[in-house]
Amino acid sequence: MTTALITHPDCLGHEPPDSHPEQVARLERVLAALKDKAVTRVTAPLVAEDDLLRVHPKRYIEAIRAAAPEEGLMQLDGDTWMSPGSLAAAHRGAGGAIRGVDLVLMGEAQNAFVATRPPGHHAERETPMGFCLFGNVAAAAKHALDHHGLGRVAVVDFDVHHGNGTQDLLEDEPRALFVSSHQFPLWPGTGAAHETGPHDTILNVPLAPRSGGEAFRRAYEDTVFPRLRAFKPDLIIVSAGFDAHRDDPLAELMLETEDFAWITERLCDLADELCDGRLVSCLEGGYNLRALTESAAAHVDVLIKRGTA
Repeated sequence: MTTALITHPDCLGHEPPDSHPEQVARLERVLAALKDKAVTRVTAPLVAEDDLLRVHPKRYIEAIRAAAPEEGLMQLDGDTWMSPGSLAAAHRGAGGAIRGVDLVLMGEAQNAFVATRPPGHHAERETPMGFCLFGNVAAAAKHALDHHGLGRVAVVDFDVHHGNGTQDLLEDEPRALFVSSHQFPLWPGTGAAHETGPHDTILNVPLAPRSGGEAFRRAYEDTVFPRLRAFKPDLIIVSAGFDAHRDDPLAELMLETEDFAWITERLCDLADELCDGRLVSCLEGGYNLRALTESAAAHVDVLIKRGTA
């Protein structure tokens, strides 16, 4: 089987203000770096209403749609904006994550990388924030559980910022394990180790600023991987943020590109061991264009190698 690369030109139409970190060039550069990779290219569909309703109430979805401007910009909070193309981009992001789940679970791809924007892991049930409008990976996880009938799904988030939105959307779901490694303290200020959720299905792994790759790898080996093995998921979904890189301007966890290749290899190992290699990865953060491009390419290179092994 192969690796599916899921994206859509609509995701280039989300245009925050000039100099905003979540810029169009992020996706342009990632897609350019993946242009000649041996992947199966798939168009991200618009998300179905029922899939959004699994994680967001109807009033929130309608409020986001009503906020979408016909021209100019709409500011939703201090750093979350909508332009005329943002709603379609957000619908493609959630739809793309769900399409990745469908392809992998139907055996049409071994794994998938969803290259869309805006990101999604900060969007809470009724609150857009942190550049995010809809909870893409949470919607994909719920789709896997409810539509495909899986028993358990694990979401692993290695973005440098805590995936507060995914935690909010999944913490009441006993069939989903959510794991987030992140710099702490750092915006959004959530993600302490004691936040375990009502079903003990939340695992937060806070890492001190400037921890570096050794501490990151040790935390996964000692804490995350044993928890994944104990949970025995039928599918692993990854929130792949690359802003833990040492060159990223928004944080200082000090990872190298090689650390992202390493975590991808190890998560693929776990997927092979636990769920027939089934893994779907969704792009989240990463705001230094060179570091993002190199890290995302390294991530996808591993997926391709494992998808064709």
